[in-house]
This record gives sequence, C-alpha cells and structure tokens, in this order.
Amino acid sequence: MADYYFGIDVSKGTLDVALLKEGTILSTHVIENSQRAIQIFFQTYSKQFQLAGDQAWACMEHTGIYNYLLLEVLEKQKFKISVEPALQIIKSQGMTRGKSDVIDAKRIAQYAYKNRGELKIWRPQRLTIQKIKALLSQRSRLVKVKYQLQTPIQEAAGFLNSEIVKTLKSSAKATLKAIEKDIQRLEAQIDDLVHLDKKLSIQYQRATSVTGIGPITALHMIVASGEFEQIKKPKQFACHVGVAPFEHTSGTSIRGRTRVSKMADLSLKKLLHMAALSAIQCEGEMKNYYSRKVIEGKNRMSVINAVRNKLISRVFVCINQNRDYEKNYIHTLV
Repeated sequence: MADYYFGIDVSKGTLDVALLKEGTILSTHVIENSQRAIQIFFQTYSKQFQLAGDQAWACMEHTGIYNYLLLEVLEKQKFKISVEPALQIIKSQGMTRGKSDVIDAKRIAQYAYKNRGELKIWRPQRLTIQKIKALLSQRSRLVKVKYQLQTPIQEAAGFLNSEIVKTLKSSAKATLKAIEKDIQRLEAQIDDLVHLDKKLSIQYQRATSVTGIGPITALHMIVASGEFEQIKKPKQFACHVGVAPFEHTSGTSIRGRTRVSKMADLSLKKLLHMAALSAIQCEGEMKNYYSRKVIEGKNRMSVINAVRNKLISRVFVCINQNRDYEKNYIHTLV
C-alpha cells in the first residue's frame, strides 16, 4: 500500500505521468524519456510532497526497452514499482471512451489504486539474466531473418526454372552464411554466461535434463520465470505462456470445450510446442502417452497441449527439488 500512485504511460520519446491520491488525480505532466529529466521530475515531487520510498507507488505498462531508464531511476529512489501487462490494464477498465497518452496515464494510476492490494512489486533481474535476455532476443531476430530468406528459395525450387533458383541461392548465400556465423557467435556468448554463473548453470542443467527441453527453451523459461522466483508454480507458468486450459461454460446454454488463453508469451509458447513435438518423438513416457490418447480419440492438439503442461511441470519439479529428471524414476514408497 502507498499514499501516492503514479500512473505512467511510456513511449520512446516522452513519459505521461498522472499523480493520484485517495482515488483523485492531483496532476498530470509530460516529461522527456531521458535519465536526467526523469531524475529531476521525481526528485522535485519527492521534495514537494515529502515522499518516502514506501509512500509512492509507480505503475506502468510493459513496453520493453523504453521502460529501462524510468525503472532505473525509480529503483534508486526506492519507489515501489509495478510493471503490468497492457491488456490486463485495459480489460480491468471495462467500457471506456476516448484515448490519449494523458488519459492512459490517468487510467494506469486509477488501475494501480483500484488494485493496490494485488499489485506485484517489480524487482530488477540480475545483470547476467539481463544480458542473456538481450542475447536471446537478438538470436530470435537473426533466426527469423534467416528463415525469411531461406523459405522463399526452398519453395521456389519446386516451381521455378532451375537457373532462376540457382541465381536466388547465389544472391543470398553470403548473407545466410554471415547470419549463421552471427547466430553461432551469440550462442557461444550465451553458453559462456551460463557456465560462468553457478546458479544459472544449475538451473540450466536441471531444465535440459527433461526430455524435449532444449538449451534455448530452457533459457527462455529461466528468464521468463525470473529464475523460477517470480513465477514459482507450474500452473502460473502455464498461464503465462498460454497453455493452461480453462473452462468455457455459462449456465445451461453455453457448454464450450476448455480452451487456452490468448493472453500469453507467444514466443515461449511456440518453443514449448516444438519441445512437445520433440518429446513425443523420443521413446518413453511422453510418446506412449501421446499414442494412447490419440488412439482413445482425443484431439491431437489437445494432447500436445497436455504434453506441454507435463513438460512445464517436470521442469519445475526438477528446479524445486534441485535434481535432474529421472526417466525411470521409482517412487520411494514403492
């Protein structure tokens, strides 16, 4: 809880700030999104209202790198901070009219005050995790560009004249080779960071011991969960990545099948989908489970989603119990 709530609408060049107390907006301001401007603004307000760190709560939407300078300043000034998903703030407001950056800042402040008992306090990730997160994002961009170049050439091979296909391959050969080298260099940097950090290397080992979970998927899970400290339960993580099934019924008239939420980390959801496909190709429990359910008549995508949930559960068990996954585990009671 706090006495003052700052709602901040973040953009690349500016920050729109609304100050609220006891449900009433006191003032709104527009400041430059620069470290100096942010420092001066919040130092001035702290002096004007004699704010101690526990009296002020700053809330903003997650906007990636545009948040960084603001978060750095607020953390140094001991503010309580919450970084909330934009869609969650929008849905909490119900029907609204009008939109501008100033209006959005007011709505964020009102959201923070309304949900003050449930707000999660943002904590900065360790520098090593920040580095890995940045490198993983860069790797994803390079992989995307690689496939954007490769796919049209591969598709053209079955339809166009062989001379044309040969020309296309030649035109992109140097670029694809350079991209592949950059990807390998990035992966080597990531690997060095993992093995130089004891905590990270242990979690990495535990996660990759689960059949189907590869190095990149494991690292994305570690980063997304805040090293399994911000998200501590597999069900919460399943919700975060959009693989947790939810009931869809209402009264006696609506009887829809269970479905997953679209409010999700889609890139990680895709990685877990590929992990599930890998797991059901390997001899063992997952392959047997998938085959059995398909034979029983279950929808294949529903079964794959169940496999994704099982993989998440196994990773969390390995992390929480600090042990590698045992394919032929025998319960101690047995």
